[in-house]
Amino acid sequence: MQSVLKKLDSVLAFILMILMATIVIDVTWQVLSRFIVGNPSSVTEEIARFLLIWIGLLGAAYAFRMHSHLGLDLFTAKMEPSRRHAAEIFSQVMSFIFAAWVMVYGGISLVKLQFDLGQTSAALEINMGYVYSVIPIAGVLICIYALDNMFSAKVRVGASADAGQNPID
Repeated sequence: MQSVLKKLDSVLAFILMILMATIVIDVTWQVLSRFIVGNPSSVTEEIARFLLIWIGLLGAAYAFRMHSHLGLDLFTAKMEPSRRHAAEIFSQVMSFIFAAWVMVYGGISLVKLQFDLGQTSAALEINMGYVYSVIPIAGVLICIYALDNMFSAKVRVGASADAGQNPID
């Protein structure tokens, strides 16, 4: 199972690198076309917006996996290890429930609605369902990672004790 997750991590990191490179090229072209050529591109702003949505949500899933997301360990740092472990499991369960309900279920409903309504973007004229499809994708990734955190031996018990270390390695 861990080898499958490591492969998933690698694929997700590669996709994020491609998206980041694409947004850099897109924004660079926007600046060049506006200030040097004098003829701004009509689609680059929308492309950048959609890429930012995808980068933000896929990046959130990746940060969740790497335990790089924002966390507050004010109370858990003072707990004894068994309670800290229980609090970490509770946190992972709540993350799973949120991702499954809001991101996967709600995201699929939103994507389906967008395809049914046929809403398209202004400049690119693509169906907004494609843009919003990243919501359930990121939700599924967060659910997978939360399950792994709950059931593997790599659940972080001492967040303050191992700060800066990557528990995935």
